[in-house]
Amino acid sequence: MASVDTPEDNKRFAAEHGGSFAILSDPTKESAMAYGTIRTDRPPAQQFAARFTFYIGPDGKILAIDKGPRGTGVAAQTAGQDVITKLDELGVKKK
Repeated sequence: MASVDTPEDNKRFAAEHGGSFAILSDPTKESAMAYGTIRTDRPPAQQFAARFTFYIGPDGKILAIDKGPRGTGVAAQTAGQDVITKLDELGVKKK
């Protein structure tokens, strides 16, 4: 998971929601811009990263990108099942 929030904000978010995984902080938005996830249709102060899911293979290459049904981000309500479905489609072996 990556966020354009500060490390402190991400730590608070993880604590609030019981997250037990690392969240990459990208407050300069440099990585988010490189991956094309920043909503540039807004003024800079209001730009945020869309919730895209990148499926990256063992070789580091992007296998697929889920941008959601309207291309503006995935739905938090269905993201878990959507990931399982896509991993099955990509032929990722279950452990």
